[in-house]
Amino acid sequence: MPTPKKGPRLASSPAHERLMLANMATSLFKHGQISTTLPKAKRLRPLAERLITFAKRGDLHSRRRVMRVIRDKSVVHKLFTEIAEQMQQREGGYTRIVKIAPRTGDSAPAAVIALVTEPVSPKKAVVKEAEAATKVAAKDEAPAKEAEAAEVEETKDAE
Repeated sequence: MPTPKKGPRLASSPAHERLMLANMATSLFKHGQISTTLPKAKRLRPLAERLITFAKRGDLHSRRRVMRVIRDKSVVHKLFTEIAEQMQQREGGYTRIVKIAPRTGDSAPAAVIALVTEPVSPKKAVVKEAEAATKVAAKDEAPAKEAEAAEVEETKDAE
């Protein structure tokens, strides 16, 4: 049996693993967040983010590629209309994994994987505004510094 490229095998066969990840992605897009084990959440994240990237494109080919993984048309419709619209300003990082208490019964490390719905903070605009404010402040301080330098020279000449 071939070993997977990323991480340990989650299920008995590659086909079962693909189906399991597809079902988890469907549930994630349907409900917004799911609770699962940490290894499954880590394996689901790249798949879910790639599907969201396809949904952001919005063309027919992308829709058909997503339909290969997610078989529920209503979930695909929600992904392309609602979720892609929310993620339009984001360049990545569409999902968040939060570790929670271990699962009772087998003490498996558990996690919640959720879609990030908060708006993107406009860091670039804030940085540009700060730079502009610094330049304005530097221009305002330049004449004041010249006047102070002139006063120092006058006091040296007077001595």
